[in-house]
Amino acid sequence: LVSLLLIGIAAWGIGFGLISSFRVVGVVIAVGVFLFFIALVGLIGAVKHHQVLLFFYMIILLLVFIVQFSVSCACLALNKDQQSELLEVGWNNTNSARTDIERNLNCCGFRAFHPNETCAADCFRTHQCKPCAPIMEEYSGMVLRFVGGIGLFFSFTEILGVWLTYRYRNQKDPRANPSAFL
Repeated sequence: LVSLLLIGIAAWGIGFGLISSFRVVGVVIAVGVFLFFIALVGLIGAVKHHQVLLFFYMIILLLVFIVQFSVSCACLALNKDQQSELLEVGWNNTNSARTDIERNLNCCGFRAFHPNETCAADCFRTHQCKPCAPIMEEYSGMVLRFVGGIGLFFSFTEILGVWLTYRYRNQKDPRANPSAFL
């Protein structure tokens, strides 16, 4: 479900024109497809009672848990100064994201509005734009808490999946020939 959600959100973002960076969308879709294939490996392993597939599913799911738990904790642990610093680094290093932000948030410049620079916002025509940093900081704090909480929730469901896989991986297939295990 998480993989389909990631793929759907990326498609929705590009469909409504919220995201024009194909790298960002490509990474989100690639992560969604990867998670979908991992889920299929676990599902096929469970249906077929295939111990090797379940072992690899368990190991990969444990690695995904570690990464997701770490990222979620990092999202929840960032303070306002660190968020502001990360936003400024991202602002200075990407032009396509800067254009998207200016257009969607109707702001120009990061800390200050300069009328002689180019800007994709509608307010640029009247030269009465607000800087983007305060708006982005407000949204980023809210998004980081939301993403961190959701990621933390799903990371614990993943560790539950690892435990269940470990617990039931060595069970016999009830449909199999009973004398085959002797």
